[in-house]
Formats: sequence, structure tokens, C-alpha cells
Amino acid sequence: MKNIILFIKGFIMGIANIIPGVSGGTLAIILGIYEEFIGALSHLLKNFKKNLLFIVPLGLGMLASIATMSNVIDYSFNHYPVATCLFFVGLVIGGIPLLTKKVKGKKDSKPIYNYSIFACTFALVICMACLEFFSKSGFSVSFNHISLLGLILLFLVGILAAGTMVIPGVSGSLVLMLIGYYRPVIKTIKSLVHFENVAHNLLLVGVFGLGILFGIIAISRLFEYLFKKHETKTYYGVLGFIYASVFAIPISLFATEVVTFKVLEVLVGIVLLVFGILVSYKLGEK
Repeated sequence: MKNIILFIKGFIMGIANIIPGVSGGTLAIILGIYEEFIGALSHLLKNFKKNLLFIVPLGLGMLASIATMSNVIDYSFNHYPVATCLFFVGLVIGGIPLLTKKVKGKKDSKPIYNYSIFACTFALVICMACLEFFSKSGFSVSFNHISLLGLILLFLVGILAAGTMVIPGVSGSLVLMLIGYYRPVIKTIKSLVHFENVAHNLLLVGVFGLGILFGIIAISRLFEYLFKKHETKTYYGVLGFIYASVFAIPISLFATEVVTFKVLEVLVGIVLLVFGILVSYKLGEK
């Protein structure tokens, strides 16, 4: 049963990493697995069997969602943007009570620092979301005839994307979009799933994946240190990320779509909002 729950949580995290403006790190926290996730990655070889039993079902869930949901999410946002947006907002809201429990009752000699950290991380996420309004004028990237330098850059982009996937509230997909790599990477994954140009696409996905692996391990160690040495301040920073995500997701939607509000879609969206809240709240308890 535990493996099934981890697979489901990984599946939800994988979906988040596909969508610009939604953070996989945010949903990892909301689903109650963030600290265990970064701990397992940071010390994979220590308690190798235990860490592997945690990472494998989670990773399989993420891979399954990326492979199967790219087209579904793209279709949902294109045809039902408001309802889809409200569902993800619900997922974020449902995890807030779990996080507030982490800092509730904890005393700090200088609470102003905590509130300042909260304000800074909140502002960072909002600024990142607003940057998406300018992403359409980003760089043009092509993988058709990629050189050795292009592969090195792709590896570095993988590191960058991984860092933003691990940092709560910062969307890896949005960062990729801003530097022009989002559509080429998604297109490559879709082509590979359909067994098109397999050798070339495997090389690209492999290089990008190695960058992601390296980046996740490096950033995970940093956040593990912060949670151990500065737990309360780190949680206030995370809360800033989370609260900002409630606003950043719809901001990202308006940045990429011409949104028209249809009564039926809004009503369905409200139902999905409540459903998202219940899903993340219940999964966060397990």
C-alpha cells in the first residue's frame, strides 16, 4: 500500500513539473514527502535499500506522469484552462495546514527574520510568475542537429531545471520556458514516447536526465542542511513559496492563455478546487 501511495504522489509531482508556473518541490512538501525526498537523494548510499524503496516508486510515478500526461495536461490547459488551474490551486491550498503545523508554537528570538524570509520567498515566486509574460520573446533552441557544445549546454540546463524542481515554489518548467528549452524538451519526450528518432532522442533525454540527477543531489544536500541547522527559518521560507504559489499559478495561466470565463467551466473548476484540496490534504497525512 505504501508503494502505491508513493507512486501516486510521484505521479502528481511529475504532472507539476510539466506545467509552467507549478512547482514539483511545492507539491512534494504539500504531499508530506519533501524532507524524506531530499534526505533519500542526499544520502542515497546510506541505508541504500531503504532509500531505494522510497525513491523507486516515487520516481516511477513521476516518469509515468511525464510520459502519459504531457498531452492530457496540454489539452486540458488549452481547452479548460480555468478548471485545470483551479484544480492545481486546490492541491496547493490543501497542503497549507500541514505546513503551518511545522512552525506553529515554535519560538524564535528574532521573529522579524522569519517574516522577512517569508516576504522574500513570496516575492520571488510572484516575480518568477510575472516573468512568464515575457517568455514568448525568449531564445530559440533546436535539437535537430545538436553539437557537443549543445549537449554540454543541455546538461547544464538539466542541472538548472533540477534545482528549480527541488526548490519549493519555483517552477522548473517556467525556467526552461524563459531560456527557450521548454518546448524542445517536451517535444523530444513526446517523440521518444512515440518511438520516433529513438537513438537521437535517447541521447538528448539521457544527457538532460544526467543533468537533472546531478542537480537534484546537489540542491537536496543544501536544503537538507538548511532544515537541520535553520529549521524554523527554512519553513518560513517554504511557507512564502507555498502561499505565493496560490497566486502564481493563475498568474502563469493568464500569461500564456487568453482566458474566457464560462459558467459551466467555472462551476466544474470549483468542484475540482475542492477535490484538489481534499486530495493533497489526505495524501499529506499519509
